[in-house]
Amino acid sequence: MCLSIPGKLIEITSQLDETFRVGKVSFDGILKEVSLTLVPEANVGDYVLVHVGAAISIIDEEEAKKTFDILMQLNELHELEDNDTD
Repeated sequence: MCLSIPGKLIEITSQLDETFRVGKVSFDGILKEVSLTLVPEANVGDYVLVHVGAAISIIDEEEAKKTFDILMQLNELHELEDNDTD
């Protein structure tokens, strides 16, 4: 099953222009590099939904935390553990 996982954008790590950016997202302490191309309005501190390495939308903090907790309870966060952290 393919899921979008919420995480907090903690840093913009690369920026070609205002559209083509990459950021570091924290998933409960697990850090991943994520494309921000689909959410050019995302700022450091925002919570984003990430699907296959790309942030696809911005969500509020409360919804992000609820969703992450549910995914953790369902044991659906294994793909975060399978990859190296940054």
